[in-house]
Amino acid sequence: MRHDRRQIQTAVLGSPDSEEPLVLPLEAIELDDFRSHHENDSFWCGLLLGGCGGQLTTKLYTDRVCHFAHHPGPDGQPHICSRQARSVNSADHLYVKSAAAAWLHSRGAQADIDFAQPDGSPLGSVVDIRLAHKKLRVHLDQSVAPEWNNEDEPVLGVSVPVDHDTLIKRWYVHRIRLDSEGTGRRVRIGTEAFARPTEWFSLGECEMTERGLSTPAVERIVRSRSTPAPTLRATRTDRKSPDARTQTQVLFRRIEEARAVGAVVVVTRISHTLETLDGLDPETRAQIDIVLQDAKTWLQEQAAARQEMFSRLDEVVADGNVQEARGLLTRVNAIAAHDRTDSEIQTAGAAATFLAGVLREQEETARRLNAAAEAEEENRRRTARQKAEALQQVRTTLRTLRRHGRTMLGTEKRRRVAVLTDLAVKAGDQLPRSEKSQVEVWKARVQREQKTSAPEQALPAQRKSVPDRTPKPDRDRNVQQQKGERRLHRQVARADWYSETCPRCYAVAGKPCGNDDRVGPGRARQLPHDERLRRVLHHSDARFRPPRQRREEGSEQPPGGTAARTWQPREVRCPKCQAPAGARCMPNGPHRERIDWAAEFTRKLWG
Repeated sequence: MRHDRRQIQTAVLGSPDSEEPLVLPLEAIELDDFRSHHENDSFWCGLLLGGCGGQLTTKLYTDRVCHFAHHPGPDGQPHICSRQARSVNSADHLYVKSAAAAWLHSRGAQADIDFAQPDGSPLGSVVDIRLAHKKLRVHLDQSVAPEWNNEDEPVLGVSVPVDHDTLIKRWYVHRIRLDSEGTGRRVRIGTEAFARPTEWFSLGECEMTERGLSTPAVERIVRSRSTPAPTLRATRTDRKSPDARTQTQVLFRRIEEARAVGAVVVVTRISHTLETLDGLDPETRAQIDIVLQDAKTWLQEQAAARQEMFSRLDEVVADGNVQEARGLLTRVNAIAAHDRTDSEIQTAGAAATFLAGVLREQEETARRLNAAAEAEEENRRRTARQKAEALQQVRTTLRTLRRHGRTMLGTEKRRRVAVLTDLAVKAGDQLPRSEKSQVEVWKARVQREQKTSAPEQALPAQRKSVPDRTPKPDRDRNVQQQKGERRLHRQVARADWYSETCPRCYAVAGKPCGNDDRVGPGRARQLPHDERLRRVLHHSDARFRPPRQRREEGSEQPPGGTAARTWQPREVRCPKCQAPAGARCMPNGPHRERIDWAAEFTRKLWG
């Protein structure tokens, strides 16, 4: 499983200011148990974690690590959080405080534990534990350098370096590490000594003494240092000469060990001791002179190397070489942390500031990249959702066309096929090949139907394009005949309009014609088709009725039962709420659009 640096792995329980941390499992199979165990708990981006205080939810993935995520904002956009530390160790300071409080309570001791931020260091870098007679300062990272000459006892994280001179001078230093166990972190204390590997112990094996924090390894080191050296047996020869010779050999061995590890302070101190030895025979004094000369030469070489190292550090910082600057600063802090001049202090401080700025830039770049990647992922998911919705609508439209396509009005069929084409484009590669073929079949079918009806629709236009050379009286008569032909509904009583089946839309007797040519609103026509009226005229004696006299302007309307009357709003379909004829507009009476449409329909119908 690939590691995803963008994700939040730690949170706090209960509230934003809670001090109860937990770590989310990385594997999906473990997250199910985690959710069932914490189904009644809430997770927060804790303020003590450097978070925004927003509520978090869990995200389960099988192709990458599971993680916490913020709820989206009220506008649906991703939540923006300035929290920098998001990894598994981002809540270690809370685990250290909880473990230290429980450990001291089990031993009947009390302490004030807080998260110090000296010189504006990040929250969680330092944890101060103040007891009645001692203070421990836990350095979890390198943001704050430990102070060895202070009364506080430093406890260093595994990433905090310590030089050999400090190890030799202090005999040992304490270290701390946290190991993941389920959804928590377990604290372990280590003891590091010069030329010895670090030994690790649980908090239960440690004690607080007058000397400070103590582990089993510390007890062994103190005993070995406190045990007096064995005395030499007295001999008949002079005792001072063998004692001085033995001491000299021990110092020779110690100076060689110090030179091997680059301990300049130790070599200087032993050289001074060798110079002040008295009561030596000439041979031993000659050996001391040789060793002192070698040590002096080595110290001069170390001083030159130190000067060159600081000069090189200044150069790489000026050149912006991050990798080499980081390595040189680590080396400087390890072997040249003592007796620094003002220029060396300035060089080291400039390098530390430079690296801190680079680190901030990298974190900001990573944050921007993570935000861009999250936005891209959100767009991908949104596009996938849109394609899935379009695919579902395509299938629904295809089912509707298969069931009702043969009896559907032509305009409605064309509209649905046009919508189907747009939905197929939106579905894209999600649409199977078989359904793509069905969409193409319906498109071809609608095009064939349009081509079939095109000549009939084009015929009036062709007639208009031919100049009319008929004499004016005859032309007026033809216009009157055409106008009368278009108004067949005036030749048939309204009661007889729907007495026959329509040969165009196949509406049965008693049912209105389907609105297939979009004459007025709604699915039903306000007037029957001309083909239906011709059939009524053909099968009845209506054609033999005398023509009706045109109503005089201002005269009274004829009574109901005939077509010569004003249409009321409830007799037409409402264009706003689509209430059918005879139904009431909801919720408050007839709409203004329905009243205007009835008046307009009467005006168009009767002139």
